[in-house]
Amino acid sequence: MKRQLILEDGTIFIGTGFGSEVQSIGEVVFNTGMTGYQEILSDPSYCGQIVTLTYPLVGNYGINRDDFESITPAIQGFIVKEVCDHPSNFRSQSSLDEFFKAKNIPGLAGIDTRKLTRIIRQHGTLKGAICGMDVNVEEVVASLQTVSLPTDQVKQVSTKSAYPSPGRGHRVVLVDFGMKHGILRELNKRNCDVIVVPYNVTAEEVLRLSPDGIMLSNGPGDPKDVPEAIEMINGVLGKVPLFGICLGHQLFALAGGADTERLKFGHRGSNHPVKDLATGKVAITSQNHGYTVNEESLNNTRLTVTHKALNDGTIEGLKHLDYPAFTVQYHPEASPGPEDANHLFDQFIDMIKTSKKVGEEVCQNA
Repeated sequence: MKRQLILEDGTIFIGTGFGSEVQSIGEVVFNTGMTGYQEILSDPSYCGQIVTLTYPLVGNYGINRDDFESITPAIQGFIVKEVCDHPSNFRSQSSLDEFFKAKNIPGLAGIDTRKLTRIIRQHGTLKGAICGMDVNVEEVVASLQTVSLPTDQVKQVSTKSAYPSPGRGHRVVLVDFGMKHGILRELNKRNCDVIVVPYNVTAEEVLRLSPDGIMLSNGPGDPKDVPEAIEMINGVLGKVPLFGICLGHQLFALAGGADTERLKFGHRGSNHPVKDLATGKVAITSQNHGYTVNEESLNNTRLTVTHKALNDGTIEGLKHLDYPAFTVQYHPEASPGPEDANHLFDQFIDMIKTSKKVGEEVCQNA
């Protein structure tokens, strides 16, 4: 069945549809990962976006029960060069086509994904529509040029109420801005007693849970669309050790008085080199974000840069000069991608231990 992708600049790509036949509109982005398509399509940070994969063959190992990063995918569509109709893997339970039909997500295959990626790299991310061949192209283009995409993506994907993931270790309050399950999995591996809370939780509600540490998760969209989170971060900063990832990193920067800005086409893939400025070591990281912290805006704040991207020099890590708090722009839990930065979860646990020890000494000397 022929279907097409129409971009807001009038470019048209005609290919073969798979999955749902629903018409879908979203921001068209690309991911350079060679594997991990199941984790990508289920990452809540892609909420509202049509994701293009640059790797040519997708779906060859199917869909399984274990590799999801969320229960319900939030993507608006999936674009590939070639989709595998008959996956071969001992864990496979369905094909991409079957899965997308069940989840009402449209897919498009058989287009020149290299050309589409070059357009995005040259002009920046564009709005696009996956639709049938019977639409009026001029009307679709006009609609794309005038329509405003939703700005409440975090609200869409965040949990609606708090819930526990019990453990016997340190209590960590995990603020869900669009949390990947990989983050929760890494905390569980370290026996943390995790309480997941909604994006609009207040500082008072967080502190009432008596946390030993606070984790700010990844999530979709512009960090400036989540002002309530910035207020919450300022309310807990300095009272409890804090670790932020991706959107959590950007929100931490805004709370500290810095500014964020939109990237031309974002960082999305599992092969991004990042340098630790303290050690000089380079980690290959998994990334998925469309915004970055403006470095000049860090002047006159109490935040300092800890990591930088080697591809374009953008900020990849921050820490607070006065309080036990640090953040990274990339994904130390990977899923998909390399686990070079997984040790940051251990660094967070060590920060919690140190903070608790200092607190005990203060109480003994009081």
